[in-house]
Amino acid sequence: MATTNNLTTTYAGEFAGKYVSAALLSGKTLAEGNITIKPNVKFKEVMKKVSTDDIVKDASCDFDATSTLTLTERILTPEEFQVNLQLCKKDFRSDWDAISMGYSAFDNLPPSFSDFLIAHVADKVAQRMENNIWSGTNANAGQFDGFTTTLTADGDVNDVAAGAVTSANVITELGKIADAVPSAVYGSEDLYIYVSNNIYRAYVRALGGFATNVGAAGTDAKGTQWFNGGALTFDGINIVMASGLANNTAVAAEKSNLFFGTGLMSDQNEVKVIDMADIDGSQNVRVVMRFTAGIQHAIGSDIVLYS
Repeated sequence: MATTNNLTTTYAGEFAGKYVSAALLSGKTLAEGNITIKPNVKFKEVMKKVSTDDIVKDASCDFDATSTLTLTERILTPEEFQVNLQLCKKDFRSDWDAISMGYSAFDNLPPSFSDFLIAHVADKVAQRMENNIWSGTNANAGQFDGFTTTLTADGDVNDVAAGAVTSANVITELGKIADAVPSAVYGSEDLYIYVSNNIYRAYVRALGGFATNVGAAGTDAKGTQWFNGGALTFDGINIVMASGLANNTAVAAEKSNLFFGTGLMSDQNEVKVIDMADIDGSQNVRVVMRFTAGIQHAIGSDIVLYS
């Protein structure tokens, strides 16, 4: 497929500009370690769940094996994905740093553009992974089933009906999620409420005084100036923005109960740039990325899905 050259700045003398990429979503969930990463899943990994009845019994002289232990499992199976991109160096002869391209008829890819290309592709993959982790659907090309999909299909998950969240009702809606968290999980150090972008913004705004149950001056009487990107909590539970969640969606779970699996974590950041000049005599450059990725949760009964 031919490369479309959308650059309007051409070389005139010594080009001193920088290659600027549009702002891309970073892979916040993985970059900040907000879920558990399993980096060496070759094919699949079994997430075992052990449950028992009341194992403490009144003492007796005999061995009484009346307690029961039930072992169930969920399978984490990363799927394989790839990025294949081809561009022609000729398309950049008049637009990129002509000096850095060299004077041979077989141009070298401009180093600064090569760096840009690698970072751009990696960021695009990070963005796709963020969306897949939370909202992916295996039926769609380039996606795997995300947590919204797997949790919806798990009958053990605690479901809470969602509504349109605004700064006026966000505290009430977050309260529904917190109230649905099982008592055995509430208070866990790695318990989080993962919220969509719009819920996060609504909560920040509510705490700035835009909610009926918050003082007009907001937190610390600072109004909208109170928040500078620090940590948020609700009823003692950490709040994390998950950019991949659809609007008005949230998940309350322990970080140790949500898993991302991949063959090698380094593959997520590895891009190969292949100059085809020495291979087939063409002026093409190929960018290749291959990796595996997938998610799974372990114990559905410990999780709340607000959707």
